[in-house]
Amino acid sequence: MTKETRGVIFVALSAGLYSIGGLCIKLIPWNGMSINGARTAIALLVIGAYLLWAKHPLRFNRWIFFGALCVSVTNSLFSVANKMTTAANAIVLQFTVPIFVMLFSFLFFGRKPERLDIGACVVVFGGIVFFFLDSLEMGGGAGNLIALLSGVTYAGVFLLRDMPNSDAISSVFWGDLISALTGLPFLLQEQVFTPTALTSLVIMGAFQVGLAYVFLCIGLNTTPPVTASLISGIEPILNPILVAIFYKEQVGTYAIIGAVIVVCGVIFYNVQKARGDRTPASKSH
Repeated sequence: MTKETRGVIFVALSAGLYSIGGLCIKLIPWNGMSINGARTAIALLVIGAYLLWAKHPLRFNRWIFFGALCVSVTNSLFSVANKMTTAANAIVLQFTVPIFVMLFSFLFFGRKPERLDIGACVVVFGGIVFFFLDSLEMGGGAGNLIALLSGVTYAGVFLLRDMPNSDAISSVFWGDLISALTGLPFLLQEQVFTPTALTSLVIMGAFQVGLAYVFLCIGLNTTPPVTASLISGIEPILNPILVAIFYKEQVGTYAIIGAVIVVCGVIFYNVQKARGDRTPASKSH
């Protein structure tokens, strides 16, 4: 297995873990900031344990801090958006992230997107539109705007490895610390602590935030930002499927068509990208 393939697998695993977020948030009757503060506090334990296991020194500089802000703001905005609009709206609007990754890559790093990148974005977004054709509503304007802004800041997360003197896992650690501290005042006001809510929080903190970010940071070491953001198209597909399974919500025909388009689009993109990466080497022989 090549390093590139390994990176893609880790990014896909992280997207799978992220997808349980909407399901867990539905089970917790708290403010979005309270949920985010509690889950990131738990995630700190997981990420701290990984840093110790990997013997990775915790670093800090202005670029790592900027990355931490991207992580923290993305987590907070997405949690709040899920309470102000539908989970489907929040996911599909956040998944504008590949466009912002391409835009920021061009503006700040002078990296022009390839035609394959642009084509893959068009296909994936086409699939997303199909998938949420019945559920994406115009209501919840403020929540929709917050979800869209989370897509902007999420682009910064995918660009962590490209920032000067950066360290993605350190940015994630400090970002979760910021989220935990900013969420604490809201958490102290909560009064409902049911077993279901607490169990959901532990699952979110340990897996949906902690382990997912560890996997993402490992994957980003060998996966280009645009590629990683497109692979994350798995998340807005799995999330509603999990809700359908556990809440018996029906998955419509449009959703099935959208799922096929997104999955096939991401697979085709990665196959073509892999072929393109191998072309120079094959010519040199």
